Amino acid sequence: MGILVSVVLPLGLAFIMFSLGLGLTIKDFVRVGQQPLAFLVGAFSQIILLPIVTYFLVVSFGIKAEIAVGFMILASCPGGVTSNIITRMAKGDVALSVSLTAVISIVSMITVPIILGFSLSTFMGESAPQISIMSASMAVFALTVVPIVIGMTLKSLFSTAMIRSEPIISKIAVALFVIIVIAAVAANWTLFVENFWLLGPATATLVAVLSVAGYFMARLLGRSQIEAKTISIETGVQNGTLGIAVAAIIVGGGVGMSAYALPSAIYSIVMYLVVLPIVFVYRRMG
Repeated sequence: MGILVSVVLPLGLAFIMFSLGLGLTIKDFVRVGQQPLAFLVGAFSQIILLPIVTYFLVVSFGIKAEIAVGFMILASCPGGVTSNIITRMAKGDVALSVSLTAVISIVSMITVPIILGFSLSTFMGESAPQISIMSASMAVFALTVVPIVIGMTLKSLFSTAMIRSEPIISKIAVALFVIIVIAAVAANWTLFVENFWLLGPATATLVAVLSVAGYFMARLLGRSQIEAKTISIETGVQNGTLGIAVAAIIVGGGVGMSAYALPSAIYSIVMYLVVLPIVFVYRRMG
């Protein structure tokens, strides 16, 4: 399990973020300036609304200590590749989704350590493990920004080869995602069984509330239906793999994955059960 946490997990996450980078271009960042209002609403939903809603949900469900911190770690994570795929299925604005994923993934090197420090202090107090915000920031940078930049650079330099290999790389990334989730659940199997009937409904409620809140907030702020659907998905769908990695690597947990990783692992399973009906509704909207 020690090798899994120290070697396989970070390399797996880096590869997943690398696959995200292969699907990005400079135009995806330029597009932020072309859709500034839609982007700002989406960014606000992810960076501000998401952690606030998660905090109150954790408190209302009576979740405490390491698992409460694990929820907040999840809330600090960006959308990831999954949100882009789901947006396409829901007939949303894929370009906006990709732009939000790209920028928020980079910003996460700042937001993740801040939310992590706050949640450790709030939910664990003096019993919280000591972490360096700077070290946490650099770890998130290495796990997310660096592989994204490498992916974008390789696609720019060797576009034909990268375009051909992208479907294979995407399949490998999906396989790694499944392996990481299974490993996180297996490493905490006793806690998983003991807490599933609490964490399952909590994660399902989190996805549903955030998706609905993201949609209606976007509509109230004058965004189009297609933009609102996209912001809804970007708000409700998080990068569970990054949550597991942050929990296992930055917070620690001895030789294996700790309870901090459990919410992200359960979320990665439950999320699809909640999101698929939402996608069905969004598709019928046109």
